[in-house]
Amino acid sequence: MHIVEAYKIWDKAPHNAFTDLIWFDGYFYCAFREAKHHMSYDGKLRIIRSRDAKKWRSVALMKYKGGDVRDAKLSITPLNELMLNGGVRYEKPIGGYTLQSVTWFSNDGKKWSKAFTSGADLGTWRWSVTWNEGVAYSFGYTGRDKHGCLYASNEGKTWEIRKDKVYPDIESYGNETSLLFLEDGEAYCLLRRDRESCTAMLGVSKPPYTQWQWSDLKVGIGGPKMIALSSKRFLAAVRLYGKKSARTSLCYINPQKYTLKERLRLPSGGDNSYAGLIQHDGFVWVSYYSSHEDKSCIYLAKVSLNS
Repeated sequence: MHIVEAYKIWDKAPHNAFTDLIWFDGYFYCAFREAKHHMSYDGKLRIIRSRDAKKWRSVALMKYKGGDVRDAKLSITPLNELMLNGGVRYEKPIGGYTLQSVTWFSNDGKKWSKAFTSGADLGTWRWSVTWNEGVAYSFGYTGRDKHGCLYASNEGKTWEIRKDKVYPDIESYGNETSLLFLEDGEAYCLLRRDRESCTAMLGVSKPPYTQWQWSDLKVGIGGPKMIALSSKRFLAAVRLYGKKSARTSLCYINPQKYTLKERLRLPSGGDNSYAGLIQHDGFVWVSYYSSHEDKSCIYLAKVSLNS
């Protein structure tokens, strides 16, 4: 595995961060948060696109009245719509909660729907969405879902609980996730934890995804994003922690042995990570943010899996 090239693709806002990446209808789309700083309440979701991954153009800026919009996550619906999920953080609680999940849709990547919310959205943070067999799945955490909750939706607008209290324990504060499905329907979840041992866990489940088994990967991570290269090897883009600073790295996960091993460090440092990760045209493409060149900016890496 090696980097073919890596370069900055956006730096317009004071703080540019928390990315996702997808290929849709002939374009790369990258979504991320723009704000004054990491924890300010003025966050908006910028969407940019490019045919060649070199020249990028802004096509949308998503806002939500009264809230800080964060953690853009892109997916493609069974109706071939581009779907954007985010979380809204409120400075003053609404109904006792300071978080809400929201969803937008677009047929062409430029014109977007209104923000969709439902009764299941207030008080949870559905952090990422993965579609399987026409159904959208997403893990929610914090607020009403401190134990973790697996949600499902047939259209991405209204969500129902598939399994609550799904994380292995509440003391270790399981939160961010990346979910993938294999061809046989088996599901895997890469889970970040921030208390106790602070190590990641890998969960596995079979349909209907109401029973999960968890194994400790023995490594602390942040901002997980995971794809399957095969049924025996997954690729994850995560934040890893060193003695001096954190870094964004690509890691191999062995789902049979429950191991996570770093294979490639991307140019990164300081405030960084939260990657988008796709395979396209024979390469792995990674969007991420980093402040190793002064302020927090958006970067794109083109990676070959060949040695």
